[in-house]
Amino acid sequence: MTPYARRGVHGQTVEALARRILGGEIPEGATLDLVALQSELDVSLTALRESLKVLAAKGMVDARQKRGTFVRNRSDWNLLDADVLRWQFHSDRTTDADRALLRNLAEVRSIIEPAAVRLAAERRTDADLAALDAAVDAMGAGGSDAAHAVEADLAFHRALLAATHNELLERMEMVIESGLAHRDRIVHSSPHSQDPVPAHRAVLAAVRAQDPHAAEAAMRALLDQAGRDLDRVGGSDNDMERPSGQ
Repeated sequence: MTPYARRGVHGQTVEALARRILGGEIPEGATLDLVALQSELDVSLTALRESLKVLAAKGMVDARQKRGTFVRNRSDWNLLDADVLRWQFHSDRTTDADRALLRNLAEVRSIIEPAAVRLAAERRTDADLAALDAAVDAMGAGGSDAAHAVEADLAFHRALLAATHNELLERMEMVIESGLAHRDRIVHSSPHSQDPVPAHRAVLAAVRAQDPHAAEAAMRALLDQAGRDLDRVGGSDNDMERPSGQ
């Protein structure tokens, strides 16, 4: 799940096509008119075909004789791919589809992170603690800078997954990160969110004390606060499961 390197015309073409598909502008099952797309996107046919290869690798499109290149069913898309997640959160506007995806990611995180933090509490090293300390310190030093708060939050959760010393859990950051960043941008741009530092410090304290039970409880409390923050700024529906974040 290595993220796609967004460079030049090729990268712009990949993202333009991906967002049209994910947004439903090009629906599932549709056959692509490559000549029309080439003209519309102002790219060479070679560049267009190379871009479609990237999307094919992510399960979004396929090509068959007599049918041409077409959009595959959503059930075939690699929705856990970091780029596919990022492309779905491509704007500052939160759509119904975004909220549904945030809900799904929240449920995934509510399963993964409380269990991961237990391992982190048992396995953390001094280097892990230093990374967590740095992230929390950065979170506290950011003030009202939303972009800084988002990056500090991402750094904290990356460091927590890394502290499990489980390669597969560490890779889960690529699944979690896009949804977390999108949720953070909504919350940290609002004056109504709670200070995230105390909840993160509670998690860090339990990890430092190598207390897995306390670490899990602190993580669940953090996720609950994150959900309340998102509800407070109007980022989720009342009947949704509370999205995680922070």
